[in-house]
Amino acid sequence: MTCSGVKPCANDEMVAISEIEFGDLVQIKKQLISVISLCKERGLLHSTKASELALALDPLPKDELPPSVPFTEEDAQDLDALTLAKAYFDLKEYDRAAYFLKGCCSQKAYFLYMYSRYLSGEKKKDDETVDSLGPLEKGQVRNEALRELRVELSKKHTAGELDGFTLYLYGVVLRKQDLLKEAVDVFVEAIHALPLHWGAWLELSNLVTNIEMLKSLSLPDCWVKDFFMAHMYTELQMIKEALQKYQSLIEAGFSKSTYIISQIAVAYHNIRDIDQALALFNELRDQDPYRIDNMDTFSNLLYVKSMKPELSYLAHNLVEIDKYRVETCCVIGNYYSLRSQHEKAALYFQRALKLNPRCLGAWTLMGHEYMEMKNTSAAIQAYRHAIEVNKRDYRAWYGLGQTYEILKMPFYCLYYYRKAHQLRPNDSRMLVALGETYEKLSQQVEAKKCYWRAYSVGDVEKMALLKLAKLHEQLNESDDAAQCYMLYIQDIFSCGEQLEHAEVSTALRYLGQYYFKNKLYHEASLCAQRCCDYNDAREEGKALLRQISQVRDQIETLPTCLFFVQLK
Repeated sequence: MTCSGVKPCANDEMVAISEIEFGDLVQIKKQLISVISLCKERGLLHSTKASELALALDPLPKDELPPSVPFTEEDAQDLDALTLAKAYFDLKEYDRAAYFLKGCCSQKAYFLYMYSRYLSGEKKKDDETVDSLGPLEKGQVRNEALRELRVELSKKHTAGELDGFTLYLYGVVLRKQDLLKEAVDVFVEAIHALPLHWGAWLELSNLVTNIEMLKSLSLPDCWVKDFFMAHMYTELQMIKEALQKYQSLIEAGFSKSTYIISQIAVAYHNIRDIDQALALFNELRDQDPYRIDNMDTFSNLLYVKSMKPELSYLAHNLVEIDKYRVETCCVIGNYYSLRSQHEKAALYFQRALKLNPRCLGAWTLMGHEYMEMKNTSAAIQAYRHAIEVNKRDYRAWYGLGQTYEILKMPFYCLYYYRKAHQLRPNDSRMLVALGETYEKLSQQVEAKKCYWRAYSVGDVEKMALLKLAKLHEQLNESDDAAQCYMLYIQDIFSCGEQLEHAEVSTALRYLGQYYFKNKLYHEASLCAQRCCDYNDAREEGKALLRQISQVRDQIETLPTCLFFVQLK
């Protein structure tokens, strides 16, 4: 398979991408330079990622630079119209660009003609959304150009007249009209026609819902596929596999790539390895201080760590760079949220959505803010929009579960928490939430399974064992309850948690009484002594120590009494 339209070799022979291995970094560099040029000619922004990868590789000598793509007769005839239209396109005068391209014959001109019409429809849709509706009602506005574009592109597709770029556009149109199965097929076809176009890979990644679907796709065997697989592993929460893939890419020669550093940082963010993710984002900021991409994810980490000064600095820095970027609005929203100014935070997330109604993070974060403001109906709408954008967003499913939990609708909770758990099977928070819901539905067996599983996968919040112990206690399963309380205390102390942990005293009180009832007075005494370290359990600890002392006195006097009885 060859890269349509790209001539990476100096001898003008097309090099099959599948033949190029990572060891041949010179050929990869040539291909990147060529595809960057092709994307820029067509007004596609995905050339940015290719440029980042190209910068990570060593520069080529002048005599090894790839030649420019030769003009066809059709290109020559359309040159003047295409040059003028591209100037209007760059000024975002899409209707004007399309007008001057109408009737052009070359593939390049046809793509820009159709793409201008598509972007014109998107711009009008966004303008109408901003002017007449709030962000929560954005789904009511449609791109009116999509239907005509689909009809025209479908005819060309049937006739086999679409190149890799136009196939990509056809796939986008199908996806926008919710024809997802057809869109997947067209994106795969676009990738086969032009494997180096990252935009087609990225659009395909948004439609892959699980690992089985990913394995079923027929994808070209080329070096770009490794980047796609690493990206998909991250999206599907297969973080171990993603990190291995990115490490192999670094070892292959992309060690200087800021794109890979950012993706690894996002992967660590997804598994809540906050310190590692923060270190990588700080490294990324050092290498690319004016970068805005992924800074909203960086701000999420700073928010979780309650790092107010650092989050404030990041927000001010991004405002200076570009205050009208979606990521900047999300960072400012997180800053106000950390300061508990939830109305202001929600306002900035709404601004982000006016700039990009498909911004997944903004929908989810706005849902969180509405939850803080006790506006459950708005929170539900925001979370549902997040799921529309990306059905793999576990945070939105989890947020819906929490919202319906507040509304005391446990069957709805169960549905949404199950969805979140399917996406994050090893996340203890999803399992604990499921366990709590099963408890409310009186399904204690299922609840116990969830709590134990949450402990087994690594309980982030250290609450699974405690809830399991309390459930055993309610069911009068005293031995099991005691075992869970003991494991809970060991877990808390081994992790270096503060001894004032909210429920340690509860566990110690129960264990003290349990050991006392089972006549294990030494263990009961130890628990009672530890209870005295906590204000809420001090009196009970002292009372238990007095009981133990009385029992011990009785035991010590018992042999003397028996001796006198025998004498009589």
